[in-house]
Order: sequence, then structure tokens, then C-alpha cells
Amino acid sequence: MHELSIAQNIVEIVVDYVAKTKSKQVKEVCIDVGAVSGVVPETLEFAWEESVRNTIVQGAILKINYIEAKALCTNCQKEFMLPDIYTLCPFCNNLDFDIIMGKELSVKSIKVL
Repeated sequence: MHELSIAQNIVEIVVDYVAKTKSKQVKEVCIDVGAVSGVVPETLEFAWEESVRNTIVQGAILKINYIEAKALCTNCQKEFMLPDIYTLCPFCNNLDFDIIMGKELSVKSIKVL
């Protein structure tokens, strides 16, 4: 379950931010998770609860913004939604494409007091 190490890294980012801003409490952490990032949002939420325990981040709400995947076909140059990485281009049935959206995994905002 690599989501645990991801959750721990997010907590480290938040703790560093809190130290730099001299904040007293973390209210909310918002992250982007792409559909083809390899991260399971539900598992990340579970790992989050364990990772924030006994830290200044405990009690903060984790908001996950799920980013749908989109690809650009290298053959016909058309964009299409990508339900999984094994999808053929719906326009020309090509399997060669560039993922242009959906690999995201980033902390977008941290709300503190």
C-alpha cells in the first residue's frame, strides 16, 4: 500500500508549511489525484487518518479533487477521455497516446489558523 507513504509525505509537506507560517491549527488540506496516477483515493483517505494521528494535522479535513484522465492520440492528434491506460483511441483505434491529464498528485491548498 504505497498510499501510506504518500499520505506521510503529504503530512510532512503540511507540517513544514505550518512551521514556516507559524500557524496554530490545520483546518483543511486539498490535493489533486489523477485517475491514472496509481493512487486509490479511498486507500489514501484511510492512510491519511493513520498518518495525521498525533500531529498538528490531526483533525484536518482531507479534500481530494479527482482529475479524470485525458489523452492525445499520437496518430490522429485528437484528444479523448481515458478511462484506463489500455484504452484505444476512439477515433482511429490507435493504442499509442500521450497522457495529457490525469497523472496529477499534488497538494493544492492548505487552510490553517
